[in-house]
Amino acid sequence: MSGFKVTRVDKGDVTVLYLSGFLDAHTVPDFEKALQEAINEKRYKIIVNFKDLDYISSAGLGVFMGFIEEVRANDGDIKLSNLSPRVFKVFDLLGFPALFEIFDDEEQAMEKFLKPE
Repeated sequence: MSGFKVTRVDKGDVTVLYLSGFLDAHTVPDFEKALQEAINEKRYKIIVNFKDLDYISSAGLGVFMGFIEEVRANDGDIKLSNLSPRVFKVFDLLGFPALFEIFDDEEQAMEKFLKPE
């Protein structure tokens, strides 16, 4: 079992959270804490980059549902990028592509925040 790490980088008014390792019931609190800190700082434009994430459980998916309402209520969004086929499959099985914008790379997600349609 690999560990889990979340790294935050603020790029202008967009916060990017980089996830690596395994996001499961044991590591969810670390991810929740990072998201909550961003929201507490009124940073509602969030990209979660999954480039180095090897695994996500249903507990990890639940974190997104727990925060998206508050973020969108403040004119923000959580956009997802760089999902591996394995991680995307978990999101897809639970219908997340209908709820969240998923991008091939972080730059596309950033562009969507900078130039919304």
